[in-house]
Amino acid sequence: MAFATRHFVRAASSDAATAAAKKLLIKHVTIIGGGLMGAGIAQVAAASGHTVVLVDQSDEILKKSTKGIEESLKRVTKKKFADKPEAGAEFIKKTLKNLTTSTDAASVVHSTDLVIEAIVENLEVKNQLFKSLDKFAPEHTIFASNTSSLQITKMANATTRQDRFGGLHFFNPVPMMKLVEVIKTPMTSQKTFESLVDFSKAVGKSPVSCKDTPGFIVNRLLVPYMMEAVRLFERGDASKEDIDVAMKLGAGYPMGPFELLDYVGLDTSKYIIDGWHSLEPNNPLFAPSPLLNKLVEEKKLGKKTGEGFYKYK
Repeated sequence: MAFATRHFVRAASSDAATAAAKKLLIKHVTIIGGGLMGAGIAQVAAASGHTVVLVDQSDEILKKSTKGIEESLKRVTKKKFADKPEAGAEFIKKTLKNLTTSTDAASVVHSTDLVIEAIVENLEVKNQLFKSLDKFAPEHTIFASNTSSLQITKMANATTRQDRFGGLHFFNPVPMMKLVEVIKTPMTSQKTFESLVDFSKAVGKSPVSCKDTPGFIVNRLLVPYMMEAVRLFERGDASKEDIDVAMKLGAGYPMGPFELLDYVGLDTSKYIIDGWHSLEPNNPLFAPSPLLNKLVEEKKLGKKTGEGFYKYK
């Protein structure tokens, strides 16, 4: 019996080792989009020893992205290497050595293991990008989108690698936020999913898994919560100031829903809720808000324009 048990354990271990061997060890990463999210993902990937190429449309954008990454790394090293400035300087040097930039995505994806898209939140633009890169990337390359609200399945269907396609939703600011939502579509292979989970852990994040449902986990709960706060205010049940205070002191949230809406951007919130409403028009959680629509029409988009639900100096 003991022999049989040992044999079973060895067989199970062998099976686990074989399964692990099938996963893709991601070493080379191409990130499309040099904005805050793309630059942040590039930073954490390069800092964890991955070879990273950051891609955007112009050298000017990429210079700005690189400068932002350098400044962010300096802030990180002040905390991480407070008593060891030499080690901090070496950390920055090694990280930047792992990072290069390019304005030609097609020319750099031929040797990459993972492509992460972090461009404008527009399905048609994303699909055009993935369809184009699909022709140049190797067969083993995994494609992933950092979208916060669009369907991963629709992007995967623009390519011939639906089984090697998933979502990697990082949170802003990427170097500080520990969470990554790993999205698995009905076509995403287990090998691809596990490879994305392993990559998330390798860059120092805590991955959670979710199916390809609108908003995934965080935004699926967060956006309807913010919209319900707006409806509460629209009905005259409570002032926006009192709603914000209530959620900060009563629920322990760092920001109230109206403060958060202004921080995120009212146009971004409207875009998300409009997209979900078109998918599920009968879902009351996704009902548009007349007040939110009015503010966006008036270009009062929140902190970035100086006025949203609140005014900012």
